[in-house]
Amino acid sequence: MSGCKGGVKGLMVRFHHLARFHHRKAKSPPNTTDYAGNVEVLVSSPTLTLLRWPNYVDDQAAVQRFYDDRADELAWTRDGRPTNAALALLQMFRDAAKKGLNPEDYDEARWAMRRQSLDTIALTKDESDEAQDAVAQFDVAMTISAMRYLEDLHVGRVNPESLDFDIDAPAKRAAFDAATLLNDQIVDADNVPSVVEGVEPQNPMYKATEQALAQYLVLAMEQEAAPSQPLPGLPSRTKPVDVGGSYAALGQLLARLQFEGDLPGESPSSSVMQSYSAEIAAGVKQYQQRHGLQDDGRLGQATIDSLNVPMSVRVQQLDDSLERWRWLPDNYVQPRVLVNLPEFMLRAYEPDHTLAFKMEVIDGQAKDNHATPIFVRLMRYVVFRPYWNLPPSIVKKDIVPHIRRSGLGYLPRNEYEVYENGGAVVSSYTLDDLQHLRYSVRQRPGPKNALGLVKFLFPNEYDIYMHSTPELMLFNLERRDKSHGCIRLQHADQMALWVLHGDQRDPDAENGWDADKVDVAMNGSLNNRTVNLRKPLPVVIGYFTATADEDGTTHFFDDLYGYDKDLEDALAKGRPYERTAMKINPKLVPGETE
Repeated sequence: MSGCKGGVKGLMVRFHHLARFHHRKAKSPPNTTDYAGNVEVLVSSPTLTLLRWPNYVDDQAAVQRFYDDRADELAWTRDGRPTNAALALLQMFRDAAKKGLNPEDYDEARWAMRRQSLDTIALTKDESDEAQDAVAQFDVAMTISAMRYLEDLHVGRVNPESLDFDIDAPAKRAAFDAATLLNDQIVDADNVPSVVEGVEPQNPMYKATEQALAQYLVLAMEQEAAPSQPLPGLPSRTKPVDVGGSYAALGQLLARLQFEGDLPGESPSSSVMQSYSAEIAAGVKQYQQRHGLQDDGRLGQATIDSLNVPMSVRVQQLDDSLERWRWLPDNYVQPRVLVNLPEFMLRAYEPDHTLAFKMEVIDGQAKDNHATPIFVRLMRYVVFRPYWNLPPSIVKKDIVPHIRRSGLGYLPRNEYEVYENGGAVVSSYTLDDLQHLRYSVRQRPGPKNALGLVKFLFPNEYDIYMHSTPELMLFNLERRDKSHGCIRLQHADQMALWVLHGDQRDPDAENGWDADKVDVAMNGSLNNRTVNLRKPLPVVIGYFTATADEDGTTHFFDDLYGYDKDLEDALAKGRPYERTAMKINPKLVPGETE
């Protein structure tokens, strides 16, 4: 079928194409230019009305370049039939939910009708203007959908800066050349799935989370097909059920634990069903460990509430986590240090990306504008025995009320000192001086210092860093959002040894850092000692309410700061997704940290 044999419209679009012929750069095998004029007319507009989301202005320039580089040849059909590469992409669009994406973003429900139209045109050898338009529309719609799919997998859908996250996803998006990738590696390729897989974040936790999503999609479908009643709650003020106790819905509880794999699926013995047995308690404990709950094996109301969360919600949490993985700049996709705020956990990775260790952390409080911001930076310094220079906000909100209650003696008792702007310590001052910020306040280094004995700096405008803490009892809490924004470490000495031993920089020792030298630096007499890292470490302060851990289990956590809801609200608006960066102004007040 030759497009130049069409009617007057066909001749017009053909001449339009000849007037601006482009030199072919694409590496894929040549295809027909019979529909080139039709294609050019279509891509000259930022909307394509046959799409579910017609506005493709964000991708119009890339779509035009895609066709310019192939001299406006068709890409996705040969002899009137979809190519194997096109069929592979269509299958991926159908399966987009397995990637945490929405199939309708890529017109999944509309492709069957378009393919049927192509078949009819091919069978009837229709060469009308309408037929030529239909063939060109199929091609351009495929290109737009493929670009959207690749970009969504590589850099996510929403710009994190539009949600007040300090992650430069727009730069990552601008560097991603979807047009060339399609032309040179996907059009007419036999290995389309493997090429597409290569654009996703190359991180084991991301891939494991994607695998967990496939499992939970199945669980959600099974739960929807055979819904069960929620587990009954405990009577008001009732203590959690312990081993040997009674619970009104033991059989239902057992089935629920088996459904998600927290108990073996075999039929229980009669003794198991007579009371809250050790076997059931073990399953509850495993469930609690996976859901950020106090893992004592006792059945309390918080555990029951979590068990009643629908699998569809768990699927959404996994979707949200995959989206956030995709935002990360390429040089942070495999960070050396990853803090997951909803999990209250830090992971440290060796240069070969194997896990070095995990430790618990304390985050910024969800209330009072102390939420720890989401950002990526390079760790550059370690400071032993630091001073804590109190922000004015903390002086007014915390220190002044303490002094009102217990007098000026509160400051020396807690190792605080007052100083002038130049740094000189002031020995004579009044409460009024402090209340009106005529002087500054700092806490001297030592065991009582709120920053502990070491801090780790990755310079940022929020004055956020990691540090040790004298309040180790807080690590016994299930929910640990207790700081003013900074990240407190459970084992800061271990972190210091790992950072500095790997860096091998100690001007006072030929053989680098070891545990003894870290101990001396933390507990000796040299204050405010700064050690510059020879090789800065990429740090991600992230937010993942669903993760697939190194042991292969899937974990879920509460939406600590409500960021999942914000993301879901942004995605619910549909395309074009929000790309406008807000002025980065997280809820945290800069400088109000500890």
